[in-house]
Amino acid sequence: MIKDLFRKRYHTLPVSETEGKEPEVPAGLWRKCNKCGKAIYTEDVIRNHYICPKCHGYFRVHAYRRVESLADTGTFTEWDRELPFSNPLSFPGYEKKWKDVQARTSLNEAVVTGTAEIQGYKTVLGVMDARFFMGSMGHNVGEKITRAVERATKEHLPVILFTCSGGARMQEGIISLMQMTKTSAALKRHSDAGLLSVIVLTDPTTGGVTASFAMLGDIILAEPNALIGFAGPRVIEQTIRQKLPAGFQRAEFQVEHGFVDAIVKREDMKETLGRILALHQTGKKPISDVNGVSSEDSYADRQDNGGASAWDRVQISRMAERPTGLDYIQELFTDFMELHGDRCFKDDGAVVGGIARFHGLPVTVIAQQKGKNTRDNIVRNFGMPSPDGYRKALRLMKEAEKFGRPVICFVDTPGAFCGLEAEERGQGEAIARNLFELSGLGVPVLSIVIGEGGSGGALAMATANEVWMLENAIYSILSPEGFASILWKDAARAADAAGVMKITAADLLKLGVIEAVIREETPASLETLPVLCQDMDVRIRRFLQTYGSMSRKELADHRYERFRAF
Repeated sequence: MIKDLFRKRYHTLPVSETEGKEPEVPAGLWRKCNKCGKAIYTEDVIRNHYICPKCHGYFRVHAYRRVESLADTGTFTEWDRELPFSNPLSFPGYEKKWKDVQARTSLNEAVVTGTAEIQGYKTVLGVMDARFFMGSMGHNVGEKITRAVERATKEHLPVILFTCSGGARMQEGIISLMQMTKTSAALKRHSDAGLLSVIVLTDPTTGGVTASFAMLGDIILAEPNALIGFAGPRVIEQTIRQKLPAGFQRAEFQVEHGFVDAIVKREDMKETLGRILALHQTGKKPISDVNGVSSEDSYADRQDNGGASAWDRVQISRMAERPTGLDYIQELFTDFMELHGDRCFKDDGAVVGGIARFHGLPVTVIAQQKGKNTRDNIVRNFGMPSPDGYRKALRLMKEAEKFGRPVICFVDTPGAFCGLEAEERGQGEAIARNLFELSGLGVPVLSIVIGEGGSGGALAMATANEVWMLENAIYSILSPEGFASILWKDAARAADAAGVMKITAADLLKLGVIEAVIREETPASLETLPVLCQDMDVRIRRFLQTYGSMSRKELADHRYERFRAF
């Protein structure tokens, strides 16, 4: 009876063929994990979010069980429960098999759609189920997803879709293929309406689903170790006649290659989705008034009284002890959620970014990131972004524009990465595209140079309404060493070059290249970071008050005129 009840409700764990050889226990209480082969207690698996307690492998979760784990109690309302059977090719035996699967699973198709609340936030929810023709997308699956997205657009609601699919449904041939465009076009209209879509990729997500709506979310999440790809591993191996490397096409592989924002454990999924929905609510909290709040250093011109030479500033700007972009993000903002990848090739560790709150206001924050030790610097490529980093930054900026979020950038790079692979992937085009798009971005953009501002590699994240610098930061056409080598054929004259290049914060304030200098009483460090950020906090609030009231056109025009004046 327990076995029958478990099968009827969950249909999650396979019954081992060797079950009869196990020690005699009540039938149905024990199963053998089909991933590690160890005996597991059924109730332990259920309590553990359908994750093997021995090997931590993820079992597939049925659609209604997934909905139950995500939706606030009593809030899910299913849509399009009954759609008539569709057999566009009159494929022999298809209807009988479809009815058999329907009876066995109590599903009417491979996706369940409807509306629900997740942590109090209303959303449209769609969950695919692999038991129904391996989650393949035929007419009815495409129709249900499209209807759900269309209704979300009409009712101005976000969409969350959980994918689990082997791809197109073979029995429906070319009509199945047409669902790829249909679902993608519906998401385009939803996106054009300024609405949020979140895709969660579960094991497996392949074929036509991957090549359509599954890769079109504003935010793309994945469960650990989920298989994600266009062609399946077996097809690839048969085609290229090579054994694929371990981890190929798994969720972790997709994060590394720029296609997934984050991997989220199943037990954390509801809380993560709730945070995402909260960060995308309309009617955002205004920034608190800063009138009468003093800042030690004003926007007005000031004399540099530090006594340090330009070369001294260069040396200080490069100190390993200086706080990194992530340090400023963690000190100034709350609820930071890092997003990964350029949706093209790679996730570049030299650029970090995501969504956060500043005094309750959702903002997009992006930073060029150096490492704090040799190992970390290798991961971060010493703060030198590749084209993938600039494309990731631009993706996040365009997403910020869609949702009306201000963009705050922290600049700290010796320059864009110069290497064979960077040129092969279009380093110049990536930087140029940032300048092109940022010049017309319809939200406030603020850039703060916290260390080195090296050439076009810095400018690609400093095409802003205002640019500020820390007192010991530098911002230059190239490094003093490079300047001396080009003009004087002597890199040893770098200190002389620094003096004539006008690269310090005080020099650039006088030239009108930047709007403010943030004083460093002593060189910035983790110990002085809270004091620096108190000053920065006041300035950012003032900036957002000033520019937050401008229209999209006014913001773009202001940015255009700022650079037009040089």
